[in-house]
Amino acid sequence: MSDDEAQEEKLDLTTPEVVTKYKSAAEIVNKALHLVVSECKPKAKIVDLCEKGDAFIREQTGNMYKNVKKKIERGVAFPTCISVNNTVCHFSPLASDEATLEENDVVKIDMGCHIDGFIAVVAHTHVIQDGPVKGRAADVVAAANTAAEVALRLVRPGKKNKDVTEAIQKVAAAYDCKIVEGVLSHQLKQFVIDGNKVVISVTNPEMRVDDVDFEENEVYAVDIVASTGDGKPKLLDEKQTTIYKRAVDKNYHLKMKSSRFIFSEINQKFPILPFTARALEEKRARLGLVECVNHDLLQPYPVLHEKPGDLVAHIKFTVLLMPNGSDRITSHALQELQPTKSIEDDQEIKTWLSLGTKTKKKGGGKKKKASKKGDPMEAECADGASNGATNQDASEA
Repeated sequence: MSDDEAQEEKLDLTTPEVVTKYKSAAEIVNKALHLVVSECKPKAKIVDLCEKGDAFIREQTGNMYKNVKKKIERGVAFPTCISVNNTVCHFSPLASDEATLEENDVVKIDMGCHIDGFIAVVAHTHVIQDGPVKGRAADVVAAANTAAEVALRLVRPGKKNKDVTEAIQKVAAAYDCKIVEGVLSHQLKQFVIDGNKVVISVTNPEMRVDDVDFEENEVYAVDIVASTGDGKPKLLDEKQTTIYKRAVDKNYHLKMKSSRFIFSEINQKFPILPFTARALEEKRARLGLVECVNHDLLQPYPVLHEKPGDLVAHIKFTVLLMPNGSDRITSHALQELQPTKSIEDDQEIKTWLSLGTKTKKKGGGKKKKASKKGDPMEAECADGASNGATNQDASEA
């Protein structure tokens, strides 16, 4: 075995320190999500909320591992995104953007944190209103959340990725919703937010992935996006794209001075994980990023949209496939939902939801009862929150 292989073998969940770093990152991102949700009110500027989420993660991670001999990288693993109503994902606007939230908006919050490259991501959907969420907004949030609960029970050793793909589509259909195409749930590794083992949301002739088995000691970002529309989102305006990731395997000699300046800044500040253009010098960034993207030096995370009037919900969570079962480490409690559809009569979905997430204790310990007819059963959450979350790194459409 090479030194590199030995090093990688040590850096999985068999090492207690690695588990601690994942859980520490998860605790911070869960708190950051709670903070942002609490600030989601009418007239709140979206860019301000994105900045608050990122600033909280930077501050909290900055307080950890201060006095160690070897510097430990830590901070934002995926910039805070706030995508509203029919906007599917990746909306994290520049400082000059004036977009605000409004009453009854369906708000999707997506973010990530890492400590020493061990990544915890989370996405959650919040409706800006008092009282129970009703109608189609409740349907789509229930669809995403129930699909996430089912996925939690199927992302486990002995199951395949295609088992998850098939199940989440069935769940969404029960709520008269669609799983959004082009979304991938990735395996996570140290400093790798988009590992090669993936679960695809919807299989079609244009987009297929290799069949893979889930294995013990793996980590996944389970990413579920549901829509009241047709689930085939479109890129409407490339100028809305602000999140990028360095394509580490690509090189090119950039022609423009502004591009070289920006690319140098990216290599220095964000060599591996996704970043927001807000973190760069804005005027130069606009010009420089275009050439970098055109020559494949950067991978863009496009802002995608369903049709106006459609509603989209996003749940993403990080799960550790531990020897004693699946440990979901990121989540946020849902609002009370009163969907128009029910899964009470669907035996297959109820059977999936009855599966335990732990392997040593039969049945996964005590289960909470569903709080409302049609609400999914609630899984055991590492942080004690009910109705845990699921996504994102990404709609890659």
